[in-house]
Amino acid sequence: MARTKTLLILFLISLSGVLILSEFIWPEHLYFWISLFIIGTAAPFFIRFEVRHISGREVVLIGVLAAIAGLSRVPFSAFPSVQPVTFVIIVSSVVFGPESGFIIGTLSAFVSNLFLGQGPWTIWQMYAWGLIGVLAGFLGQTKILRSRIVLCVFGFLAGFLFGWIMNLWIILMGHEWTWSMIMSYYLSSFYFDLAHAISNVFFLALFGKSWIKILSRFKIKYRLLDDTQMNK
Repeated sequence: MARTKTLLILFLISLSGVLILSEFIWPEHLYFWISLFIIGTAAPFFIRFEVRHISGREVVLIGVLAAIAGLSRVPFSAFPSVQPVTFVIIVSSVVFGPESGFIIGTLSAFVSNLFLGQGPWTIWQMYAWGLIGVLAGFLGQTKILRSRIVLCVFGFLAGFLFGWIMNLWIILMGHEWTWSMIMSYYLSSFYFDLAHAISNVFFLALFGKSWIKILSRFKIKYRLLDDTQMNK
């Protein structure tokens, strides 16, 4: 298990480098970078394959949760900062772990943008939501996020984390930037990030515990993505 976590962390660091380099090397080759990123997001699954066999129903479960997260964003497209995507990613990651959380996070961004429009922002959204899934998965394994209050605090911070990562993409796209310009970007996005954070708290406070309970029952009953079985 420790080896899996180490490989996942190294994988995230590598993706960070790819994202930053994509803005400086061949920025016009958008779909090349998107394709490379999508292929790369399969790596956590291959890591788990190395540890134990992933059943077909587990793959289906990850796909369904990613589809729910992605499609839940579409009805809220008129209010881009207020949507339940992050909520679904967090509760799924708490139950099924960081690897599954990363897959659900990255796929949800790609799925939702099939309806809302793909662009250079897609891979950054995939990375941001994937990172939130990883963090929720790690904290969920320690039982920290099983408290409603802590879960809501994490959701609040996740809203700002997502916005800060997306601001970084906008900054890197510019040919020249200054610290004052960077501060202006982050200050101007504050209310949008705050709306995202508050919406996360709203969904987690109302539905977080019930979703976690339901998903945990599925996990136990059908032995889905059970980390206790990984070393057997």
